[in-house]
Amino acid sequence: MNRYLDRPQILRYRILLLWSLAAILVSNLTAEDAKYKLHPLAYNNPGLVVDLGVGLWAFPLPLDYDGDGDMDLLVGCPDKPSQGTYLFENPSQDPHEKMPVFKPAVRLGNGYHFMMLSNVNGDAVVMLPGKAYRRDATTGKFDFSQPTKIDAHPNPNHRVQGRTRGNMWRYVDFDGDGDEDIVVGSGDWTELGWDHAYDRHGTWRNGPLHGYVYLLANEGSDEAPKYSTSPRRLRAGGGEIDVYGWPCPNFADFDGDGDLDLLCGEFLDGFTYFQNTGSRTEPTYAAGQKLRDAAGDPLVMHLQMITPTAVDWDADGDLDLIVGDEDGRVALVENSGRLRDHLPVFESPRYFQQEADTLKFGALATPFAYDWDGDGDEDILCGNTAGSIGMFENLGAAANGLPKWNAPQLLNVQTATGDVQPFRVMAGDNGSIQGPCEAKWGYTTLSVADWDGDGDGDIIYNSILARLGLLRNDSGTLVARPWDTGLSELPPKWYWWQSPSSATLTQWRTTPVAVDFDGDQALDLVMLDQEGFLTLRRGGKSAERIFVDEQMLPVRLNAGSCGRSGPGMATRA
Repeated sequence: MNRYLDRPQILRYRILLLWSLAAILVSNLTAEDAKYKLHPLAYNNPGLVVDLGVGLWAFPLPLDYDGDGDMDLLVGCPDKPSQGTYLFENPSQDPHEKMPVFKPAVRLGNGYHFMMLSNVNGDAVVMLPGKAYRRDATTGKFDFSQPTKIDAHPNPNHRVQGRTRGNMWRYVDFDGDGDEDIVVGSGDWTELGWDHAYDRHGTWRNGPLHGYVYLLANEGSDEAPKYSTSPRRLRAGGGEIDVYGWPCPNFADFDGDGDLDLLCGEFLDGFTYFQNTGSRTEPTYAAGQKLRDAAGDPLVMHLQMITPTAVDWDADGDLDLIVGDEDGRVALVENSGRLRDHLPVFESPRYFQQEADTLKFGALATPFAYDWDGDGDEDILCGNTAGSIGMFENLGAAANGLPKWNAPQLLNVQTATGDVQPFRVMAGDNGSIQGPCEAKWGYTTLSVADWDGDGDGDIIYNSILARLGLLRNDSGTLVARPWDTGLSELPPKWYWWQSPSSATLTQWRTTPVAVDFDGDQALDLVMLDQEGFLTLRRGGKSAERIFVDEQMLPVRLNAGSCGRSGPGMATRA
């Protein structure tokens, strides 16, 4: 190789060489090489307890699956690569145990979006849009490859020709006539329009998400069901029931007066309660009210896309909520047994725990290996959709010679006021280019390097906000600092705010890498610019498009706009 080639040319040759080597390796793979496939990273730490979780999206199905008298958890997960329905066995054998430590997950079969649990004459039934799974009469197990088709349109919201995202089916004897009707929670995104809808003041110009509840009345019998071909939207308080998307309806007698009330989740983080002011056979629903916890604070989950299931979890005679979060975790929202202004009062969510199996840190984890504690081995720092940053401490070699990991610890940061609190980025009402429906997401990505040259690692991070931040490590205390280039830059042109900024700007959800690229003994940044070009920022200053392709044109990794910018088409688009 010509020793006088400049760095972009050298980089180009290196990339071509790596591609060639990869092609040779792939061509030589056989079926016997399956052991080289990627596998989840194991904790290798017997006795460790961590948050119970699956992959992206959790649909909890609480029931006594193994018949030993306590409540187990089945959790459906439609995500890749975690797709499946998993059994978390409760080893307590105590029906009153509120917070058991569950056994590690066992995959039972496929997992799907919108897996909902119903109770039909004492039998657990798992429903999907237009399908149902029942337990085998002999084994008591579900076969998630053999559904029973329901003779009804799989999307009752199709009549309005809207954009349905959220299609949650449950059996319930809605009118007390002895047969099982079907209720469906439909999330309608037609008015939201997804993205590129802020005005120059950051106000959302499109409509909100809608969450309707449909009734498919059974005009036959349980033995020969005949569901109405004209599903109707249920009403409350003089108008249609409508929560903020993702309604996940639960019909149950929450106030103990003998009729069925309605409790819904939503696409954000809260719960809406509709009291039945009518009767068991002629229900009438009052206007929805947001629930508050026992302390009087809004009852909310840590993240979004919440999926509650009402069940008497602790066998105390009232209905608790088992709630899945977008990040794959599942929480108990315990019913206090009290009413406040005719509304049930629930305790704050508590997330279930399990015996540690494989490393998880919420959804869309963004790991970075670095010796954070300075003990000579590589730890893992990680971002996620929640906007947090956590650290998995490497505890050294386990008995099998592989690393032994500790449970993730959220990193704390010192704010401008001197307070220390867990670090978290959240979009808020207008921080996401995809609209206010993403208010609680943060999408942290990061790299670690000794940016300030004081001998310890600092964190350079990006997020949903598309501007870099620095968490400076001051003798073990992280101090949040904006990334000020001293320059004047504009954000991506599709952002609502277009005022010049001295912040280091990029595209959302992309990862900055700190490296001494030019060999001058000072750290630089390799990262995307606002238009998706791969750039070098020497010393973190102005962006240079020095990386080129075979035609010597600047490398552009993403030419998309709005939700299709950054790491690619948005995972929810």
